[in-house]
Amino acid sequence: MKLGCWIEAMRLRTLPVSLAGVFYAAGIGAATWRFQLPPVVLCFVFALLAQIASNFANEYYDFKGGLDKAGREGPRRGVTEGDITPGAMKAATYVTLAAACVVGCVLVWLYGSWWMYLVGIITAFGVIAYSSGPYPLSHHGLGEVAVICFFGIVPVSLTYILQAGFLPWWVFLASIGIGVMIANVLIVNNYRDMDDDRAVGKNTLAVILGRRPMLWIYLMNGFLGVLLTLPEWMAVMKLWWMAPMVYLLLHSLLCVRMSKLNGRALTPILGMTAVLILFYCATYFIVAIA
Repeated sequence: MKLGCWIEAMRLRTLPVSLAGVFYAAGIGAATWRFQLPPVVLCFVFALLAQIASNFANEYYDFKGGLDKAGREGPRRGVTEGDITPGAMKAATYVTLAAACVVGCVLVWLYGSWWMYLVGIITAFGVIAYSSGPYPLSHHGLGEVAVICFFGIVPVSLTYILQAGFLPWWVFLASIGIGVMIANVLIVNNYRDMDDDRAVGKNTLAVILGRRPMLWIYLMNGFLGVLLTLPEWMAVMKLWWMAPMVYLLLHSLLCVRMSKLNGRALTPILGMTAVLILFYCATYFIVAIA
């Protein structure tokens, strides 16, 4: 097996979103004089490992369920195309997930409270439940809800709590805002794969609603995300509107571009959406900590 096949299976274009929420929470920590580097670094590592495990699980369980066919749109599926054996992908899924759990346990033991172990267990089950189990979330139009929860609410809220010891209501609202922004990455992915998913009975939200509603949801998610995170920008910048406006401009342009493309041509839009969200969150962190 070639290293490149495993790198492809990690889906590097999507990985910026695993860092975005932690960056934003670290920025809030800096803005409120509660920033702590060690737990933030461990949160970065946990989030990255958990997303890679989720991507591996998605590839393995979609192959096992007969939902991935050779020649599908989007990135090459290593298991489906025969580049990676199903057993190797299953092992990689659970080894990576176990590594994330070890990091999470160390993080909670050093800086957290007992109830965070429960959140970690739910997150670990969520990694697998997204693609498998009796009711796979991604197969029933709930993938975006899972993303809002596990890429927005959980990382932003917990990263802040691990720094400050409590969770203000406005940080929770910001976590939802980051979550709906990140859900756009999945929206592009499912928008691109809609025809393939419909053919195999995978009922993503894009399959259920169709292309035009998904474009509107994509557009509105960006504006809702900015609205819910705007108070943090107003607290740290004199020209607080500049970075959010840059984000919304580029986000709107991506939406227009998305409406004109189909199939594999949408893959760069997926990567650009992820990078734009990381830009938004990392810029806030830089401004807050400066």
